[in-house]
Amino acid sequence: MTESPPPRDRLYAEPRTRIPDFTFDRQVAEVFSDMIQRSVPGYATVVNMTGVLAGEYVQAGSTCYDLGCSLGASSLAMQHGIRTPGCRIIAVDNSQAMLDQAALRLRRAPGTTPIELRRADLLDTPIEDASMVVMNFTLQFIEPGRRLELLRRIRRGLRPGGILVLSEKIAFRNTREEVLQIELHHAFKRANGYADLEISQKRSALENVLTPETLERHHQRLDEAGFAHTDLWFQCFNFASLIATA
Repeated sequence: MTESPPPRDRLYAEPRTRIPDFTFDRQVAEVFSDMIQRSVPGYATVVNMTGVLAGEYVQAGSTCYDLGCSLGASSLAMQHGIRTPGCRIIAVDNSQAMLDQAALRLRRAPGTTPIELRRADLLDTPIEDASMVVMNFTLQFIEPGRRLELLRRIRRGLRPGGILVLSEKIAFRNTREEVLQIELHHAFKRANGYADLEISQKRSALENVLTPETLERHHQRLDEAGFAHTDLWFQCFNFASLIATA
């Protein structure tokens, strides 16, 4: 039996006199699968390769973390990729609406490595005996002044040789490049069926809650957090993913 496509994202299709800040509420959770596929260039690649990286880096008997797990796509990718015994995955999000949708997905795709869903603030989440931590498009929603604190806690909780996968929307120091990458991102959205009104209103909703930073700043902060190496493995327009090794 073919699974029906996810509900179409039309949250910003009608003109609004006031645009509140973006939140991961029930309305967003219901259309999030469609929203992120049509909004983030390379999203499917990042998620699929998260599973490949799990096959390479996850150590036997260790814990893996999916921080800001949303609907659990990265958790399921890790579960599919893990090749070592005795592991578990802890998927953390502060939105109950997102976790409710994630729970439905996990029930439809049982796997060998157990996945535990937790509702918690990432800044209060202990990281222990980890060989892989994933933050796919999550750090950008955390107050910049608290990002180093979180990365240091992740680094302390990683086993030697463990990795952090950090995927983010990025900014550019060069104004011309910044404008170009934003224009290309908007072209990607239009190619996926979003109208200019939707793009503009969604951007306004995210303005106060999503703060992108340059790749240079991410490299610097990961170095300050104590990671031995940080490497860029993927970039598509103004979205990128890094591997930071403990």
